[in-house]
Amino acid sequence: MEVRQVMFAATRSVIEVSGILMRPDHAKWIYVLAHGAGAGMMHPFLETIANGLAERGVATFRFQFPFMEQGRRPPNRPSVLTKTIRSAVRTAAELAPGLRIIAGGKSMGARMTSIAYSESPIEAVEGLVFLGFPLHAPGRDSGNRGQHLRQVNVPMLFLQGTRDKLANLKLLQPLCDSLDGYATLHILESGDHSFKPLKRSGRTYDEVMTEAQTTLVSWIKER
Repeated sequence: MEVRQVMFAATRSVIEVSGILMRPDHAKWIYVLAHGAGAGMMHPFLETIANGLAERGVATFRFQFPFMEQGRRPPNRPSVLTKTIRSAVRTAAELAPGLRIIAGGKSMGARMTSIAYSESPIEAVEGLVFLGFPLHAPGRDSGNRGQHLRQVNVPMLFLQGTRDKLANLKLLQPLCDSLDGYATLHILESGDHSFKPLKRSGRTYDEVMTEAQTTLVSWIKER
């Protein structure tokens, strides 16, 4: 397996950020994977996803947003985040030519990737995968943050925990149902926003993460 760390220009102002390519032998797909607002590309959640996909023959390209690369808070404005996502997709295509591309990420990274695509299709991206889509702020249940998804015309996979405080499933399910067949919602029983289950559920975190990874790979293969 090829593992490579690179630097690339996130925006036209040449803000450089880092990225990690993990490309298993015989991979046919690459997942461009954006991190959330609170932790960068080295977070254990993203490492677990990347390692699990590599074991299943899917390459990944994780990357930093400028605010995380520079150790700053809060996140950059949306225009910078979406430009970084587009640059990351171009970089992934250059690093792994010939692989088919899906994009998405965790929480904020998921939402900003979908916003980028809704504004203008991201070249070569054939689908979007969301690892805990943040439909609303905790305790402020609303579907308004998902209205832009109606402008996305590629297949989308939502991997969502039943206890996710950032996505009331009573709002997310009908939203997905309304997206003209483009959306697939896979519910992770007892999972929270990071897919961690309750102990009393009888499920382990490893089991839930394995379910998420195998579901993602099966969905890719169906494409």
